[in-house]
Amino acid sequence: MRINHNISAINTYRQYNANTLKASKSMEKLSSGLRINRAADDAAGLSISEKMRSEIAGVAQRLRNTQDNISLIQTAEGALNEVSDMLVRMKELITQSQNPTYTSEDIANIKLELEQLADTIGEYDATDENNCRGIIGTTTFNGKKVFSDINFTPVSADSTLEDIDAAIGEINEERARLGALQNRFEHEINNDSTYHENLQAAESRIRDVDMAEEMMEYTKNNILVQAAQAMLAQANYLPQGILQLLNS
Repeated sequence: MRINHNISAINTYRQYNANTLKASKSMEKLSSGLRINRAADDAAGLSISEKMRSEIAGVAQRLRNTQDNISLIQTAEGALNEVSDMLVRMKELITQSQNPTYTSEDIANIKLELEQLADTIGEYDATDENNCRGIIGTTTFNGKKVFSDINFTPVSADSTLEDIDAAIGEINEERARLGALQNRFEHEINNDSTYHENLQAAESRIRDVDMAEEMMEYTKNNILVQAAQAMLAQANYLPQGILQLLNS
């Protein structure tokens, strides 16, 4: 038996330090929820995970952009719906004015409402150009341009009705185009959402810790630490046997 170097104590202490380090890493993983907290944990895994996180962020932003486009389209489509309703009302008024029992005062009132509707349509058209530029394009129908100089009389009813029918046709075409565009964006959202979900799942498998498995690892290492502490005390006690031998 040698006393200058207590090999048993040295080996036990080395095991104690190793198990303490493992237990500490397990605690870090359990507290963070991550299997990879630094490059030393898994350099290749960290590199792949970071690339995936960058891609996930890009897809998430693309989803937000597409949803914004859909909201913009819905706003424009709602405005076009209102314009269509006003055009239908104008058509109704003009047809109504052809009633031979209407007086000149009745016709004047109809003309006043027509002018107000035309002004409102012009305002909608201007709003669409400002808020929907690049999404719906420039509408060819401009309510103010068609009706601002209106000099409506029952005699001109037929030509005015033709203008309104043409405008309604253009509005319907634009709404159909917007509907098709919205459907395309919705398909893009579905595809990107699936891709985003799969990316997140893949990144989670690489970077996130399995809590149950890591808890078992932590428990094992914690037991080994306690065992090493007990054995270290025993190893430090062994040289005492030399003293007892010398005393005897």
